[in-house]
Amino acid sequence: MSVARSGKQHKLGDGKRIVIKVGSALMADESKGAVRADWLANLADEIAKLKAGGRDVVMVSSGAIAVGRLHLGLKPGKLPLEEKQAAAATGQIRLAHAYQEALARHDITVAQVLLTLDDTEERRRYLNARNTIDTLLKLGAVPVINENDTVATNEIRFGDNDRLAARVAAMISADTLVLLSTIDGLYTADPNVDPGATFIPEVREITREISGMAGNALPGYSSGGMVTKLVAAEIAMSAGCRMVIADGRKDAPLSAIDAGGLATWFLPSDSPRSARKHWIAASLKAMGSLTLDDGAIGALRSGKSLLPAGVIAIDGQFERGDAVRILAQDGREVARGLVAYGAPDAKRIMGHKSREIEDLLGYRGRDVMVHRDDLALLEEAAQGPATSP
Repeated sequence: MSVARSGKQHKLGDGKRIVIKVGSALMADESKGAVRADWLANLADEIAKLKAGGRDVVMVSSGAIAVGRLHLGLKPGKLPLEEKQAAAATGQIRLAHAYQEALARHDITVAQVLLTLDDTEERRRYLNARNTIDTLLKLGAVPVINENDTVATNEIRFGDNDRLAARVAAMISADTLVLLSTIDGLYTADPNVDPGATFIPEVREITREISGMAGNALPGYSSGGMVTKLVAAEIAMSAGCRMVIADGRKDAPLSAIDAGGLATWFLPSDSPRSARKHWIAASLKAMGSLTLDDGAIGALRSGKSLLPAGVIAIDGQFERGDAVRILAQDGREVARGLVAYGAPDAKRIMGHKSREIEDLLGYRGRDVMVHRDDLALLEEAAQGPATSP
C-alpha cells in the first residue's frame, strides 16, 4: 500500500520553498473573537529561523471567519454563506494585522494574498498569482494567503484550506507543504474510535487503502479532517512536493517536526521542477506556436528564458498564459511553454530587444516571451507524470 514504517529523518530545512498551512483551531480563539497571539508569536520565531537559513516561507492561514464572527454578533454554529463572507471580511483584517505584528519583531514584511479557485485554474490569473507570490518571496516578504471568502461562492470556493495550501504549493513549485492542525498524522483508523489504530510515519502513494484510513467526512461539514488532508497530499505529491501532517498545538510545532516528533510525511516520486516540466509538456493543449532562430534554440538548451529577439515567426490565436509549441526553423518541435504575451502583442515585439517592449506596446510587460520556469524542453520531459501541479 506504499507505506513506509521507518526511514530517514526528514527535516523542514531540507526544503527551499515551504508552504505552512495553519488550521483555524490553532489560529483563533472563537469564543473571544481573537487571534491566539502567544502561539502565533512562537510560530513567527520559527518562521524567522527558516528565513534566516535561506528558505522561502508562505503561510496559508485559516481563522478569518472564527475571528470575525463575534465582532459582528453572529451566533455560534454553522453560518450561511453570506454570513461567512461577512465574518471573513472583518476577520481577515485582524488576521493580517496579527501576522504583521508577530513577524515585525524579526523585521519581516507580511503581504496578504486572497485567492479563489479560479485563480489557480484560469491560466492568466494563475500566472498573475504565481508571479506575484514569487516576486514577494524574492523581495523577502512572507505572503499570508487565504481563500477570498468575501467573493467566493459554493461553486468556485476551495472549501477548505488544506486543498488551498496544496494548490498554492503546486502553483509556486514549493518542495515542502506543512499542514498544522489538531491531529498528529495518519493512522490506519480513527484512534479516537479504534484503540488498536496504528500510526503511519510515511506514505509514498495515495492508494484506495490509504484513502480508506481517513474514514468519512463528518455529516454537515464540507471541510477539514483527514479526508481533505489526503486530497491535499494527492495534489502536492503530483506536483513533486512532499507534505507533512503534524500537531500544531505545541509551542514550537516546526521544531518538533525536525526533532522527530510524531508526524506523517507524504513523499513524491518526482521533484517540483520535473513535475512542472512534465505537466507543461504533456498535459496542456498548445494554442499556437513560436518559431525561433538557431541562437534562441541554443539559449533554451542552456537553461535560459526565451527572449522576444529570438522569435522569427508566430502562428495561432493564443492568450497570455496559454501553452504554445516552440519550433526550430525546420519545423521540429523542441519545447513547449506558457507564453507571457497574447498573440497580437507577441507579434509586435518578436525580433526586438526586451528594452524596446515598452515603446512597442505602450506598457511595461515581462522581459521574456517565455520564462525558463514556464518552459519544458521535450527531451527533458519525455517521460513522467502529467497531472497538473
